[in-house]
Amino acid sequence: MPKLFSTIEIKDMELRNRIVMPPMCMYSSGEDGHSRLWHFVHYSTRAIGGTGLIIVEAAGIDPAGRISDKDLGIWEDSHIDGLSRVVTEVKKHGAKIAIQLNHAGRKCEVKEADIIAPSAIAFDENSPTPRLMTKDDIDNVITLFKNAAVRAKKADFDAIEIHAAHGYLINEFLSPLSNQRADEYGGSLENRARFLKEVVKAVREVWPMEKPLIVRVSAEDYIEAGNRDVDVANMLNSVKDEGIDIINVSSGAVVPAKINVYPGYQVKFSETIKKITGLYTIAGGLIVEPAMAEEIIQNERADLVYLGRELLRNPYWPLKAAKELGEDIAWPVQYERSK
Repeated sequence: MPKLFSTIEIKDMELRNRIVMPPMCMYSSGEDGHSRLWHFVHYSTRAIGGTGLIIVEAAGIDPAGRISDKDLGIWEDSHIDGLSRVVTEVKKHGAKIAIQLNHAGRKCEVKEADIIAPSAIAFDENSPTPRLMTKDDIDNVITLFKNAAVRAKKADFDAIEIHAAHGYLINEFLSPLSNQRADEYGGSLENRARFLKEVVKAVREVWPMEKPLIVRVSAEDYIEAGNRDVDVANMLNSVKDEGIDIINVSSGAVVPAKINVYPGYQVKFSETIKKITGLYTIAGGLIVEPAMAEEIIQNERADLVYLGRELLRNPYWPLKAAKELGEDIAWPVQYERSK
């Protein structure tokens, strides 16, 4: 049996296979942040197609913390019903579903937003200079993450993912390229991880310990003075006891940088983090071929594999992969004639 199609149980979440759809912004909500029919169709289609775990795109915990004014929202209770409908439909088709909670920090592009960051450093020459966060700002954002987790629980998600990658607010604290604070939130690895630690702790106060908590990280900054995968792994070691179960391993985007991309270019970072932290990891990066996904799992380079662009191109990729790897999995009964 291909290991890609073996089940895995993490806390109370049992996945039918190791295939993950990572969070990918759809920019399809209105300014109110509500889910639309697009989200319902988009996510349920991947569940029908056989994906094991679907992680819903970055949901803004605050209107001023969105990446754009078309982002999905989870900053108020009115968002729960729409998200719940998506959750129910996805589970109906055998997949599990998580939601990514995010604050964009200095990469917020919402007009007239109060843009905040750990340090008053712009992302690039075309970006506004953010306001340096005070301790009150930090405490407020932590509360926003906690409140969003309450809503995720009410919407019946199987897992939560905290977005600490791609140059958004938590990642800005983690990286020395964007965090030049002189207080307890800056300087050493432990200090730069403090904000993430406090967010995880607050979320775990309302998110049951039996349910998985995922953290997505950028394991490489691609700039000499930035973080390496070992740095990120060591920061995660200082945080994991607050209740982290899975690390979704990505890279880059905290500062503009040239990245040499190729199929599987981020998998080595997953190996490092898995080895140093002992946590479950999700690896990915331009993975297209089923044989490559199988190799990653077989060689224990990760526990799960995510496919982003490929699942956008082909929501039924798991069905194709099973055929290529010689695994006879159940198809949706409506599609059996084409099996």
